[in-house]
Amino acid sequence: MTHPEPFDLADPALRLRATAAARGAAAFDQLIVNGIVVDMVTGEQRAADIGLVGPLIASVHQPGSRTDAIDILDAKGGFISPGLIDTHMHVESSMITPATYAGAVVARGVTTVVWDPHEFGNVHGVPGVDWAIAATRDLPLRFIVLAPSCVPSAPGLEQAGADFDATIIRDLLKRPEMGGIAEVMNMRGVIEGDVRMSAIVHAGLASGKPVCGHARSLTGSDLMAFMTAGVSSDHELVSSDDLMEKLRAGLSIELRGSHDHLLPEFVAALNHLGHLPQTVILCTDDVFPDDLNNAGGLDDVVRRLTRYGLKAEWALQAATLNAARRLGRDDLGLIAAGRRADLVIFDNLVDFQAQYVLVSGATVAKYGKLDQSSRQISAGSFTDSMKITSLAPEDFRVRSEGERVRVATIDRPRFTRWGEAETDVINGFVIPPEGATLIAVAHRHGLSSSAPKVGYLREWGTWNGAFATTVSHDSHNLTVFGGNEEDMAVAANAVIAAGGGMASASGGVVQVLLPLPISGLVSEAPLAEVADGFAALRASMDNIVDWQPPYLIFKACFGATLACNAGPHQTDLGIADVLTGTVLASPVLDIIE
Repeated sequence: MTHPEPFDLADPALRLRATAAARGAAAFDQLIVNGIVVDMVTGEQRAADIGLVGPLIASVHQPGSRTDAIDILDAKGGFISPGLIDTHMHVESSMITPATYAGAVVARGVTTVVWDPHEFGNVHGVPGVDWAIAATRDLPLRFIVLAPSCVPSAPGLEQAGADFDATIIRDLLKRPEMGGIAEVMNMRGVIEGDVRMSAIVHAGLASGKPVCGHARSLTGSDLMAFMTAGVSSDHELVSSDDLMEKLRAGLSIELRGSHDHLLPEFVAALNHLGHLPQTVILCTDDVFPDDLNNAGGLDDVVRRLTRYGLKAEWALQAATLNAARRLGRDDLGLIAAGRRADLVIFDNLVDFQAQYVLVSGATVAKYGKLDQSSRQISAGSFTDSMKITSLAPEDFRVRSEGERVRVATIDRPRFTRWGEAETDVINGFVIPPEGATLIAVAHRHGLSSSAPKVGYLREWGTWNGAFATTVSHDSHNLTVFGGNEEDMAVAANAVIAAGGGMASASGGVVQVLLPLPISGLVSEAPLAEVADGFAALRASMDNIVDWQPPYLIFKACFGATLACNAGPHQTDLGIADVLTGTVLASPVLDIIE
């Protein structure tokens, strides 16, 4: 459904026919009766019938006052809401294709998603974005695709499979399918007026399309500078105080479902305000395949927010009208005459189980099932993304002269900080500091050496094995974690042989392998199959390391290389620090003796 769609409602013949039906001079194509409209403007729940003509809502009127329609849909007392709008998400995080993703969420009431395909962009460049657009056409789910702003996310600190400068971004923004600039993650570059990032943001401003943000931990003058540069949204909230500061600053706030431990305090802060700000919208950001299969997408975020105490009407308003306003889509987000007929009939406002889903006036799902399957497109050469040969245990060791050295460490799984340790050197190799977890990142895109760069993590628990993944934000190089070099090589080679994906290993044996052969990011397999594979991988990892929520969790493995965030992070170039703009090619700082 990716195309310059809003213009279809401007068709004069459609408007004249709908106007005639609205005034009673012609019959509706469809009439929805016996439903309760959830009014996103007044917050009311009121009985009303809805008359449709083609993709257009022609009338919202008193129950039983009209019966003239070609088809009648009985809502049976259900609650009618506009279709849900996910304002920031990554299909790749669910490890399935766009067609499979559409099949998972549309029947749950999600009718529009805003997709940042920077994962495909970081692996394949512009062809990756081209594929993303092509893969969303003719689906029941409306995809608004954004131009990836951070390919790579931290230039000079990491190497991806491509490099998007302002010229490429300008060309992408000229396309009618492009809804704006995707999350700007190079925060320091924007704040400090870096030439590259300034030009990218300016390209978005000149296009008249939104410039979306990633403002992790920004506050005070840094936050003001980030916004003044042209960035207008954020989903990287870290506390209720952070939420309130950013609301007061005027950012559009994309409350995301992927950090569930923060949602209760966000709900408490909003309830304390006593009203829902118009700038609060909702997003999923990242949803793992087993979570998507079991709980859903944005519908699950709505469900959890209400469970934590947010009014159902507020949660729906954030997911519909507020979201549509943010996107500049006046055709969406409201049940009113002249708007698009994207509608969901929920059984109640607690479970939010969708009974019927309509997209542009057409019923596309009933009782949790799509009326027809979504069309898949070929992945072509994207199944050949692993430009790396097999690795040996010694590839995961750090070489050094001397007998004792001082090394840099990356401390804490989230909000990382620098640390130091002293350790021995035996036979030319550094002995990992006591209690440290090994992390290695190997370039896999064929643009540089694929020799792994190795670092030491602390406060990551004790590892009784290893984990390897090509889903590694945001350059998606091969990243390997482990307690010993032998298991790291076993896990890494399993992933390389599979053409990308994830693997756990322990005792020299692969425990679970989840192949993701398309770009090393997604699979063409059905969601249930991918979900089962990912769930098995999660379970195997529970036997390799003792997680310590909320920060030392499985998800932390996918963000340990996110070099655009403050603090040290391991990349394919070494240990990178965006605040200082430096990279340590080796963790060895000094030879002591």
